[in-house]
Amino acid sequence: MQRLNWHWQELGEWEAPLAARFNRAGQRRGMLGLFRLISRLGDGVFWYGLMLGLLALYGLAALPAVINMVLAGLAATLIYKWLKKTTLRPRPCHQFGQIVCLTAPLDRFSFPSGHTLHAVAFSLVVIQYYPALAWLVLPFAALVAVSRLVLGLHYPTDVLAGIALGGAVALVSMWVI
Repeated sequence: MQRLNWHWQELGEWEAPLAARFNRAGQRRGMLGLFRLISRLGDGVFWYGLMLGLLALYGLAALPAVINMVLAGLAATLIYKWLKKTTLRPRPCHQFGQIVCLTAPLDRFSFPSGHTLHAVAFSLVVIQYYPALAWLVLPFAALVAVSRLVLGLHYPTDVLAGIALGGAVALVSMWVI
């Protein structure tokens, strides 16, 4: 495990300047509140609300999409929890003094970004069933990903891994269901 941690440290040093730039943007007045709100909505509130909204608008016809979202969410949770326990990558705000933690983290580790993983998985599943909602879910997913950098909770590679894993989870869930 020590060898793995050494690689995380080396990668983190390479990524820290970019992570710090995003983080400084979040320290501007007005930006912090916006990105905290986006992050909080990305905790699940937005997605649960969307599922309920789909069911309210389309009734039972929305059930396949909602079931697919729930299953994708469960798979995403299992994957990111396993990876966090396996990789044990410290958050950038705990490793580099120039990166300030601007909201309370859900746990101690950063790899991958679970918020981003879920946002991408849910967005792709929703678009599969309701392409007209792309205008809503894609910008929101992008803001969730950026919020993780701005708030000092993730490195860029954590977010990129979340994007890739979320895409993979969505593709598999759409193939299976």
